[in-house]
Amino acid sequence: MAVEDSRRQTTQVDIARRAGVSTATVSRVLNGSPLVKPKVREHVLAVMADLKYFPHAAARALASSRTYTIGAVIPTLNNSIFAASVNSFEARLQSDNYTLLVAVSNFDLAVEQVQLQRLIERGVEGLLLIGNAHADAAYRILEDSGVVYVNIWAYDRKIRHPNIGFSNRKAASAIVDHLVALGHRRIGMLAGITAGNDRARDRMLAVREQLAKYGLQLTPEATMEVEYTIPAGRQALARLVESEMLPTALICGNDVVAIGVLFEAQQRGIRVPQQLSITGFDNMPLIQDISPRMTTVSVPALEMGEQAASAILAAIEKGTRIRSREIEAPLIVGETTMAPRRQMRLMSRIRR
Repeated sequence: MAVEDSRRQTTQVDIARRAGVSTATVSRVLNGSPLVKPKVREHVLAVMADLKYFPHAAARALASSRTYTIGAVIPTLNNSIFAASVNSFEARLQSDNYTLLVAVSNFDLAVEQVQLQRLIERGVEGLLLIGNAHADAAYRILEDSGVVYVNIWAYDRKIRHPNIGFSNRKAASAIVDHLVALGHRRIGMLAGITAGNDRARDRMLAVREQLAKYGLQLTPEATMEVEYTIPAGRQALARLVESEMLPTALICGNDVVAIGVLFEAQQRGIRVPQQLSITGFDNMPLIQDISPRMTTVSVPALEMGEQAASAILAAIEKGTRIRSREIEAPLIVGETTMAPRRQMRLMSRIRR
């Protein structure tokens, strides 16, 4: 015979009785209302902890038509620069008592669309997306749901979707201007995988277009798409050395790839920047401890996350329209770029 469980779930009424306050006060504490005095809030929270009370979020959402939950779909958790933006985004949300739900698409727009649908079904009140390139069906889901959203990491004033970020094209063009001004003419590029990644695509397009303005083009044999990993950077440089197609400068899609190139160059006895100039992208914290100091683009990761969160909260709480805005991403000239030197006998001296 089944034994009946005599334990009963603690309710807000129990909390109110034990704390000596009204159920309305308990509700205000749960909702983070500023109307509750600090000492009363602390007392009620202490009673909740003592009675091991856990609020039922779904029931609260049904009662108030609010979930105080925001969703974010990011391409990967393997890139610390995305983590910095999400961390800044979450910190801003937390200050207003909102909870963040994160999903990872692995750069697959079809997967991203499914994740958006599921987050909306779970009642998120706002959404954060990376980049401006998303499936048409995903944008339809967002518009039909009425959930406020904002794209970050890519600014484009021509699109109608709210986006807060920097111009990947402008940043990539600045790299080209820098290298050409130094005198480089044989320039290669290790771009990120462009499929499903408008940031990588725009950087490569901008490099090609900017070089064309100088009557130049990317060295075909030294231009390829690679994964954003250190091994991918190392392997790409190894292929260039073995095929004797080393350019005088390599533009890398991000700092991680650039670090891989730098490590491989150092192992093979290629002097950077005397024999090979290298540029990164992102200005990740990890490059601060690497020598020589990387020439890179300083991506405003923290600013994008914080501004996006503030915009979404204002849209939810006040009905404020989210306006697109551009944040600068300046080129930081380090020690991995300099004027090219003659490479006539370089290949014979490189350790293959």
